[in-house]
Amino acid sequence: MRKLVGVLLLMVMFVVTQSHAFTPDSFSDVVKKTKNSVVNISTTKIVKRKAIPDFFNDDIFRKFFGDQFKEFHNNIPREYKSKSLGSGFVIDAKEGYIVTNNHVIDGADEILIKFTDDNEIPAKVVGRDPLTDLALLKIDPSKEELHEIKLGDSDKIEVGDWVVAIGNPFGLSWTVTAGIISAKGRELGEGPYDNFMQTDASINPGNSGGPLVNLEGEVIGINTAIIPSGQGLGFAIPVNMLKELLPKLKKGEVKRGWLGVSLQEMDDKLAKTFGLDKPQGALVADVIKGDPADRAGVKAGDIILAVDDKKLEDHKELINIIGSKSPGDTVTLKILRDGKKIDVKVKLGERKSTVTAGNPEIRDDVPVSVQDLSENEKRSLNLNYGVKVVDVKETSNAYEAGLRKGDIIVWINRKEVKDADDFYKIYDSIKVDEVVGLKVVSSQGSRFIAYNKDK
Repeated sequence: MRKLVGVLLLMVMFVVTQSHAFTPDSFSDVVKKTKNSVVNISTTKIVKRKAIPDFFNDDIFRKFFGDQFKEFHNNIPREYKSKSLGSGFVIDAKEGYIVTNNHVIDGADEILIKFTDDNEIPAKVVGRDPLTDLALLKIDPSKEELHEIKLGDSDKIEVGDWVVAIGNPFGLSWTVTAGIISAKGRELGEGPYDNFMQTDASINPGNSGGPLVNLEGEVIGINTAIIPSGQGLGFAIPVNMLKELLPKLKKGEVKRGWLGVSLQEMDDKLAKTFGLDKPQGALVADVIKGDPADRAGVKAGDIILAVDDKKLEDHKELINIIGSKSPGDTVTLKILRDGKKIDVKVKLGERKSTVTAGNPEIRDDVPVSVQDLSENEKRSLNLNYGVKVVDVKETSNAYEAGLRKGDIIVWINRKEVKDADDFYKIYDSIKVDEVVGLKVVSSQGSRFIAYNKDK
């Protein structure tokens, strides 16, 4: 009996010892390795204030109040500076390269990098990629002793692994939080290349662009997104995505391969109708006429099982693989069509830097960005024309008037909008401060929106 008790005690001690072995006593070593590589990024934007109605010169107003408010009206500012904070990290001390999120520096008129010694250095944007929300900045490396951080391998990180987030939440510089990887491959609806790692390490506004590191002090993710109503929900871009894009970011432009297909997620019932035991591959819902896939003979209803012999688990894998290729590359698609497997070679086109899946170019130099409606969207909305709003700048008059991402614009200033090119052609013909009138369709029904065109 005593031997049995002794054995049980040894087993308990072994389990306790092993559990402690996998739980760090402290994260101080990680912080010492990485803290000086993390920077505070502050940006300044010049925001134009919406014009205030000139009721001070109204005859009835002046009858009761005279001209005493005239001077006040003349002094009302028409623009102001908007400041925001984010985070970043040094990846190349010799060249002065710093990584952050695209949304941290998007539209900024001034970017300042602050280091742990409180030294501030102006930065310029070298390259940015809105589709993955990544940006590469550069500073003069002679102005500061830089400490670069090592990039790890996000494919090797596993759910349950310990991670540390470093950044500037709410302006609280170089805040350190710890947690675990809660999940991988999360889609948040932010773009076609959604592939976020989820962590319960505390992440808040201001952490954006900062590193998520493993216990070796290697970056395995770039902290990017939060869900404001949730707790313990933070999301990071896998660092391997950054490593793939770095050569292109350094050249100032990210060019991606483009197939020209709309894809649909496969479920068990759909899989059976196509003769598959389980959901796999990418189901082609639509093919854009004249694009690379169409020219190569890809058809709606095809199931793409592999790209260059790399098997596809789902349609997201196809999007990421094609996006990692360059325009002009030729890929071989393994396709299941009518129960038979065939190989189709496709010479890829170029995906525009501000494009979402299945649509042509989208401009980012205007307050309102739109894209064409797919044939499926037209059918579901019972429309023959129109464009979908994919972005509205929050500082714009359009946003203030109530236009939102996801709205469908069917006409502008009483002219039907057939496609995105049509929209931009009409929009560009409208002069600054003239009225832009839109008819909009959304889940709440139809409505009209009018606002003065921004500069």
